[in-house]
Amino acid sequence: MPRVLLIEDDPSVREGVELGLRRRGHEVRTVATGEAGLTALREFRPDLLLLDLMLPGMNGVQVCRRVREDSQLPIIMLTARGDDFDVVIGLEAGADDYIVKPARTEVIEARIRAVLRRMEAPGGGRPAVEFHGDLAVDRAGLTIAKCGERLALAPSEMKLLLHLTAAPEQVFSRQQLLEHVWEHSYHGDARLVDACVRRLRNKIEDIPGSPRYIQTLRGFGYRFGPL
Repeated sequence: MPRVLLIEDDPSVREGVELGLRRRGHEVRTVATGEAGLTALREFRPDLLLLDLMLPGMNGVQVCRRVREDSQLPIIMLTARGDDFDVVIGLEAGADDYIVKPARTEVIEARIRAVLRRMEAPGGGRPAVEFHGDLAVDRAGLTIAKCGERLALAPSEMKLLLHLTAAPEQVFSRQQLLEHVWEHSYHGDARLVDACVRRLRNKIEDIPGSPRYIQTLRGFGYRFGPL
């Protein structure tokens, strides 16, 4: 079972989430501050990080940015307010998903599994390496390179790019992408998609403001197709 690090300052939430995940077989370590969380990341080496957004001192957004400096560890944010502007900032900082508190353990477990599945290699007998303009997409090895230089992509970024490149020129609505990439079968939050697209463009586009690869069709969604 995946090893989970939980950074949460509320003792009741921390204990409840820890107990629920342990009952499902996870090895869990919990800390109450961002600073302690960064130390625990090095010592515990988790498979996934559950990160409270509103931490004292170093907040969740700052922790997320620090982690993304040298790690593509899957990150799920915990927030008490689903419409909080800070959610968008957290997604832009590199979080793969978020959960609004309070949340049942079954919901947290499902999101953990969904995020980790994004790093599984897709099959389908496609070529080992596909070339799209300057991008080389290795589906089996789960690597993306631009002009020969390997890119560091978070799990949601990797899964989104793999999904888009699997059907070049096909237009996907935000809801379709939420269902296929984030496995949100309900009417989900389009901010997940938009934030992930912006992060991807910053990594794969020469000029993110004038994208060559991931194109927006206003009122419809996104498509992939080198111009």
